[in-house]
Amino acid sequence: MATGIEVAVLPVAGMGTRMLPATKAVPKEMLPILDRPLIQYAIDEALEAGIREVVLVTARGKDSIEDHLDTAPELERTLEIRGRARELESVRATRLPPGSVVSIRQQEPLGLGHAVWCARHVVGRRPFAVLLPDDLVAGSPGCLLQMVEAWRETGGNLVAVEEVPPERTGSYGIMSPGASRGRLTEVLGLVEKPRPEEAPSRLAVIGRYILQPEVMDVLGQHRRGAGGEIQLTDAMAELIGRQPFHGFAFTGTRHDCGSVLGTTIATLALALERPDLAPAVRAWAAEHLP
Repeated sequence: MATGIEVAVLPVAGMGTRMLPATKAVPKEMLPILDRPLIQYAIDEALEAGIREVVLVTARGKDSIEDHLDTAPELERTLEIRGRARELESVRATRLPPGSVVSIRQQEPLGLGHAVWCARHVVGRRPFAVLLPDDLVAGSPGCLLQMVEAWRETGGNLVAVEEVPPERTGSYGIMSPGASRGRLTEVLGLVEKPRPEEAPSRLAVIGRYILQPEVMDVLGQHRRGAGGEIQLTDAMAELIGRQPFHGFAFTGTRHDCGSVLGTTIATLALALERPDLAPAVRAWAAEHLP
């Protein structure tokens, strides 16, 4: 078994309708959380976990994501001439090594499973990670690094899970749990967006996955699931019993940055963790909040 995961797929083709009108001309992944765009948090988490190849599954209007991960010679020269060393370093930290980013178009919005399948030729027959940038997972070490370390022991497929309220099961893939050991729980089944009364548990799969390449074979059959889309959850469910499959209870805080409320809470929470911002934010809150 491989001891590390080298390639990660980041599906970024969504229209971001929950964030309109901000996302009318700006990809939701480029909206800022403090002084970094949302996509940067996922990229940094991937790099921390040892990822060497990033596959962006994009759509029309998403070119600014690629530009963000590229060099910016004019900007860097200007900052250098003006002696803005801190800003220069922050810009240089966003670019990835040459050849480490591949961009692939998902021409039709056919679901998360279809987006992942679009990356099949780059992934090849290697195990790979999937990170959904909408899910910003704050904490150290990062969620994916925690998962890679657990996966070295379990092999197979590994998904990050957290418990959600019963009324929220219809927004997630929900797992049927088996035996548990520490932070790992055997996955006996997966159901996409079940009604609360039909949900096998409250353990929801969030936007972090380590998957075996055989999932691409299942996705390639293009079977439609919930919402008439090709669901990643359905494809993963077919691997249960054929390969090891576990849910992983990560440490950290997940923020749903695909919504206005989630983005607002994430911005506030991360600001309170920053020594340069927290005192002023707390002072403002003390003055303005009841």
